Amino acid sequence: MQRTIVVILNFVIGLSLTVPASLAQTKTNRPQPPQGAVDPGWPRGYSLPSEAQLVVYQPQIASWADQKHLVAFAAVSHIAKGAEKPALGTIKFETDTQVALDERLVKFTAIKVTETNFPTLSKEQVQEIVTQLDEKIPDAERIIALDRVLAYVDKSTISPKNVVGLKSDPPRIFLTKTPAILVSFDGEPIWSPIKDNELKFAVNTNWDVFRHEPTGVYYLRYDNTWLRATDVKAQWSYAGKLPESFNKLPDDENWKEVKENLPGVRHKSLPAVFVTTDPTELIVINGEPKYEPVPNTGLYWISNTESDLFRLGKDGPVYYLVAGRWFKSNELGGFWTFATPDLPEDFQKISVEHPRSRVLASVPGTQQAQEAVLLAQIPQYARVNKKEIVAPEVTYQGEPQYEKIPRTQLQRAANTDKDIIKVGEMYYMCYEGIWFSSAAPKGPWTLATSVPPEVYQIPPESPAYNVTYVTVEDDDSSDEWVTYAAYAGYTGLMIGWGCTMWGTGWYYPPYYWYGGFYPGYYPYWRTYGYGAWYNPYTGRYGTAGRIYGPYGGVGFGARYNPGTGTYSRGAFAYGPYGARGAAEAYNPRTGTYAKTRQGSNVYGNWGSTSVQRGDDWVNTKRFTNSAGNTTRVTRGDQGGMISRRGENGSGFVGQRGDNVYAGRDGNVYRRDQNGNWQKWDNGSWNSAQRPEQRGDNSVRDSMLNDRARSQERQDRARGDGARANGVENRRSSGGSIDRSTMGSLERDRAARSSGSQRSRDTGSYNRSRSSNTGSYSRGGGGGFSRGGGGGFRGGGGRR
Repeated sequence: MQRTIVVILNFVIGLSLTVPASLAQTKTNRPQPPQGAVDPGWPRGYSLPSEAQLVVYQPQIASWADQKHLVAFAAVSHIAKGAEKPALGTIKFETDTQVALDERLVKFTAIKVTETNFPTLSKEQVQEIVTQLDEKIPDAERIIALDRVLAYVDKSTISPKNVVGLKSDPPRIFLTKTPAILVSFDGEPIWSPIKDNELKFAVNTNWDVFRHEPTGVYYLRYDNTWLRATDVKAQWSYAGKLPESFNKLPDDENWKEVKENLPGVRHKSLPAVFVTTDPTELIVINGEPKYEPVPNTGLYWISNTESDLFRLGKDGPVYYLVAGRWFKSNELGGFWTFATPDLPEDFQKISVEHPRSRVLASVPGTQQAQEAVLLAQIPQYARVNKKEIVAPEVTYQGEPQYEKIPRTQLQRAANTDKDIIKVGEMYYMCYEGIWFSSAAPKGPWTLATSVPPEVYQIPPESPAYNVTYVTVEDDDSSDEWVTYAAYAGYTGLMIGWGCTMWGTGWYYPPYYWYGGFYPGYYPYWRTYGYGAWYNPYTGRYGTAGRIYGPYGGVGFGARYNPGTGTYSRGAFAYGPYGARGAAEAYNPRTGTYAKTRQGSNVYGNWGSTSVQRGDDWVNTKRFTNSAGNTTRVTRGDQGGMISRRGENGSGFVGQRGDNVYAGRDGNVYRRDQNGNWQKWDNGSWNSAQRPEQRGDNSVRDSMLNDRARSQERQDRARGDGARANGVENRRSSGGSIDRSTMGSLERDRAARSSGSQRSRDTGSYNRSRSSNTGSYSRGGGGGFSRGGGGGFRGGGGRR
């Protein structure tokens, strides 16, 4: 008999970034999955070899150790061939997991059922359930939305691994109440010539800035308007007629956006231009501050700014959040000091419904901060083929130059765009999440199967610090593959003071070199100059958008190619993220941007034959049965049940919706519309008494439990349904519901509700491509805020 999967839909939540088409030129042979796919929800059904119909309700997560091993309970409905009514029972199972962070999905590997409770099924029927769940569910069906799992996680068990040595000094902070932009240079301006042109352009800024050599006048593009100044730090004004040199810019992708905005449009008003050469942030308030009280706190939110700005009372200190760090000033525009460790408790009381509740991820002790830490500790994996992998070309500007790394005996390469560490007489290069080694600074390079432990002692004050987040996880000498893991710190997301933060806080001056027609310029990771904020729908940091420039942030306007000695620039080199993401997968050293499928990944630029991504399972062909039939779902009310049918007409009956739960006592429960719990008993739903309803019935309940245990002993003596395939099949007791079971049911119900809403909100965010990411609540409809238990509760603070 052919096995038919009755109900399996598209489980994948897609994650997309708004990027220009030019960025689609990255090296990847992987097919792109459908856009906007979402987790279809639960329950999910199967037709078993015995022609019995099985419904599995949403798992209730009991634990998720190290985000690698999951233990869960689930209610299961079984209806034998020809039977009129289902038999409901529960299972407990455990499985190893894999996580696709971009798609926000969790995959179950081998499912091991460790406990069952089906009081009315035979040993053979229970054994079939165990076997089918453990062996027959295809990989593509063992998927659940990450947001559903996170809702169950006990946030109090998350232990942040704070980075020692992160810098918390505030950057320079400009504040203005009129329209303004921040033109930030990565050090003093570095000017590059343009072939056959009288213009030079600045390579180390996030804006289109030019210098006209014959006149010494500087030009700045602001959207479709051009400004001019006699010095980059002088007053900028409307440019008027541009030099003819602009019309002679090369006709290629590098200058496409510039040429599309020639000759420019004159506007009635221009923004103020702040120019800086050191780490700086800009707060733009639209007029006088609008103070809006934050409910149930003593805080006021300044609502007429894109910055995260709060005040404790209308005349108290001002708090500004940027790059995951809080800074405090006694007044607007005053002297700023680091404030994250000493935030007033009122910040923990901010409701997740608040329009700027994203700041909760940066408030120590909140569930949102703890969850952000958990996500940051989940690595991206890749298996690398020792024979197929080809190391990147290493080019130095002149002879190799190596500089000592502080507080170590190591050295790092300074005059190349690659991260190369010298350990003794050996050289180790970390490139896009993979380690290579060589006995010489110029190679040849081979895949590294181990990395000296000294490398992982590199401190945050070194620009090479991020390589300490790439590890060799497994090197099985019996095969040709090495497994690597890249943690969030490799792409700039750090953990400090119990929260996730963008960057180390240290400023690393760029390497630049004048020796050819074009100057060489190699920037490093920067903490400030983006207006970076945490995006609760991606677990990454985003950029502040227009006031910081069109190319995603300071230093990302252009990249130098040492192989050709030329520059790529503008969107061709990087691309505007707008409010969708930050430089999470962009390497400023090499100018590479990992754009794959609908998200970004450290391993996104490697060819699939030599590097197998750990989350490539999201590309599997999915959701068809073994006979090749597509499946569909039909819903109908049959005495409070749900009917689901496959193409061949087979069907099953189960409880409508996803309102069925596995009690920790082995019983099956549901919650009615009045908020009362019911228990499945003797083929029907019966009221389950709450602990406070039991009163003087406790003696009677005890007697009923004694009878149930006596019946169980008799059943065991007969061997009727006692064990299945080595799995314990428990007998449940009827009547009432104890406090422990009631408590776990309420927590599971709240977590399921929260997880379902969060999953829908994430799908909505991905489909809409919206930049509305200021709140954990989508459109004020709850979003991440729904539910209790493991979900985000109330104000998001400690409970």
